[in-house]
Amino acid sequence: MKDYIEERAINIAVYIIDNNATVRQTAKAFGVSKSTVHKDVTSRLMQVNPTLARQARTVLDVNKSERHIRGGLATREKYAHQKIE
Repeated sequence: MKDYIEERAINIAVYIIDNNATVRQTAKAFGVSKSTVHKDVTSRLMQVNPTLARQARTVLDVNKSERHIRGGLATREKYAHQKIE
């Protein structure tokens, strides 16, 4: 694996852990796709730094378990704004 990919994977994991960020937020911050973020955290980082990979994975698992709630809140907010206008 190339050095810049390893470094990106580590930076992505640190960002996720520090900011409690979702895959979408991380992808936007780093200018890469969601698939790249997911691949970096789940497989590439496991080869480079397994401890950091497990910590990042824990944050992503929490975000995944809460995503249906976030979606519902976003929809509710969307329709609340439509009533005002």
